[in-house]
Parts: sequence; C-alpha cells; structure tokens
Amino acid sequence: MSKTKSSELAHYELLFIVPNKFTEDEAKSIVKKVEEIITKEDGSITRQEDWGKRKFAYQIQKYSHGYYSLFEFDLAGINLAKIDRSLRMSNEILRHQIVVKYIKTAEQIAKEKKISAKIAAKNVAKEEDAKIEQEAKEQAEDKSKVDLKDLDKKLDNILDTKDLL
Repeated sequence: MSKTKSSELAHYELLFIVPNKFTEDEAKSIVKKVEEIITKEDGSITRQEDWGKRKFAYQIQKYSHGYYSLFEFDLAGINLAKIDRSLRMSNEILRHQIVVKYIKTAEQIAKEKKISAKIAAKNVAKEEDAKIEQEAKEQAEDKSKVDLKDLDKKLDNILDTKDLL
C-alpha cells in the first residue's frame, strides 16, 4: 500500500476466505462481521457475492477447503488500512486480498465488446479455413484412391488382352 492515502472515495474489491473449521452458518456470520467492519469505517458496499465452499490448490495452515466471499465497496483511502489491519488480526479469516477496482465507463465496455467481437470473428474465420483445408485434403485422398482403382482396372485390361507381344 502507498504511504500517501487519499481522502477521496475509491472503489475496492475484497476477496477473503473463511476456513472450513467453521460451519456454513458460522461462515455467514463471519461474512456479516466483515460487512460491519467495512460499514463501520464509512464504507458503502456496492456488491457482495458468496462463492461457497471450495477446495484449495494447496493446503493453507492445514486446511484444504474454505468459504470464499467477495465484496466490492467504496471507501476513503485513509480508512483502508484500518480494514486491512482488522482483517489481518482476525482469527476467523484465513486469507484476504484488497485491490483497487477501476469502474469502467459505458464507452470502455462498448469498446471491449467490439474488440471481443472482432476476435471471435477472426476465430470463426480460422475455423472455417481449417475446415476447408481438411475437406480439400480428404478430396485429394479420395482422388488418389480412385486413381489407384482406375490403374488396377487398366492393368487388368492390359493383362487380359492376348496381344501382349
């Protein structure tokens, strides 16, 4: 975190994990405690998602599962350190991460959609080209097979004739 904190409101995203030593109901009460921590520091929660119980890629403090929760909130930069400190000191939170989340304008969203549409169109064109190439290869193989059959027939006709010499 930077040493100079702004008093302006910024948009943040908080992802935290509650270990599986707690039941699902206890995890929900811990999520409410985190919500209270944010609102106590004059933060306004704009979005909340519970991702449920998930398996970790590796063990963290001898736990292999945890309850994931995501918050998006607006908060003055000065109060962010208080929230971070209280989450670090909590024995109920296994891991947490707070990042600044930039809110996209309608123009940026439209621009990204246009770019993704172009990429999708290029991928479709590449797939169509690959199909055409595959069909051409199959037709070439079929022609070579037909040519061999024709050669066999011609050879049989030649050998069947009595005027070889």
